[in-house]
Amino acid sequence: MQILDDGRCFVCGKDNPIGLKAVFTRDAELRRAETKVLIPELFQGWQGITHGGIISALLDEICAQACMVSGMTVVTGEMRLRYHALIPTGSVVTVTGHIVGERRRLVDVKGRVELDGKLMAEADVVMYRT
Repeated sequence: MQILDDGRCFVCGKDNPIGLKAVFTRDAELRRAETKVLIPELFQGWQGITHGGIISALLDEICAQACMVSGMTVVTGEMRLRYHALIPTGSVVTVTGHIVGERRRLVDVKGRVELDGKLMAEADVVMYRT
C-alpha cells in the first residue's frame, strides 16, 4: 500500500476543515518533534473535558513526526497510553515526541502531553517503517 499525504490528516492537515492543524517544530539531530495545540470545545468527551481519543491522536502524530524528521515513512504499529490527568477543553497543550530506539523496521518513540508544565498523558509507541 502506498502512503500519501493529501493534506487532510486530522491532526496536521492544512486541508482538513475540522482538524487541529498542528504545526510542528522538528529537530533532526535530537530526533524530536514538538507542537502546541489549542483543543477546541467541540473535541470534548464529558462536558469541558478533552476526549481521550483526541489526546491519543496527538500522541500518535507527534511520534510519527519524530520519525519523519529522520527521513522515515512510518505507520503506527502499537501504542501504550497512560492518562495522568483530565485536560480541559480550550486548553493549549504542548505535545512532544522523541525516538528512543530502533529494531530493524520498528522504531520506538516516546510521546508526552503537558499542560502548563504538568504531565497530562504519555505514550510508548512502536512505529513501523513502510
